[in-house]
Amino acid sequence: MSVMNITSENFEQEIMGSDRPVLLDFWASWCGPCRMVSPIVDEIAEDHPEIRVGKINVDEQPELAGQFGVMSIPSLFYMENGKVVRKTMGAMPKQQILKFIGK
Repeated sequence: MSVMNITSENFEQEIMGSDRPVLLDFWASWCGPCRMVSPIVDEIAEDHPEIRVGKINVDEQPELAGQFGVMSIPSLFYMENGKVVRKTMGAMPKQQILKFIGK
């Protein structure tokens, strides 16, 4: 499954209405650690179709970043049934992200 670009316009339908767990990646194009995490998140999306994966550009979607209380990027949020179950900040290797999402 491919990574979705999440905006305030599609957030409710794609994330809150998801019947699968969701991994959200809050990022920005100027953020070096975000560029390190991005391909890992892409791989996870491809390898784990049972999880919906979305990326939120904090520069383009500041209201969503505020809604989630994002103070540092990259920030990853794992959600089930529309609720945040876990969150973490900073770059990390693939194995650590897989552990974060319970894989």
